[in-house]
Amino acid sequence: MTRPRSLALALLGLLAGCATSSDLPPPDPAQAWVDVYAAPGHDVSAMSLDDQRVGDARYFQMTPGAHALRVRFQHEVNSQGSDGVSEPMRITCQLEVRYDGFAAGQRYRLEVRPLVLKAQGYLFDAQRRLLARADVLRCGPI
Repeated sequence: MTRPRSLALALLGLLAGCATSSDLPPPDPAQAWVDVYAAPGHDVSAMSLDDQRVGDARYFQMTPGAHALRVRFQHEVNSQGSDGVSEPMRITCQLEVRYDGFAAGQRYRLEVRPLVLKAQGYLFDAQRRLLARADVLRCGPI
């Protein structure tokens, strides 16, 4: 094999490895799965499950039953500067949702939205039924 061709194959393999590393793992049917979601332009990340840090900030996967999920949410608001000019300000919030009925093999969605200088969080089931509201633990500029 020629050197340019082997280099091209090596690069292709590297790119394929990068593409699959960002994919989510398959859900375990014996556990519940919670996707975390915020609208584009806002950032939400899973922080802890029952006060234990999670390994991947994109989702929670847990045994059936009662759990407490904590997320970090960031969004921008426009603030009035002392000179009267509006400037963007980044707000960071921590929210926690508690729910007793997580079921094996079920998918849920924890959706977080901005609310001026705070946030709102909602836990939905796969049929988009509201199951629980998140408590805002703290919010403030970073």
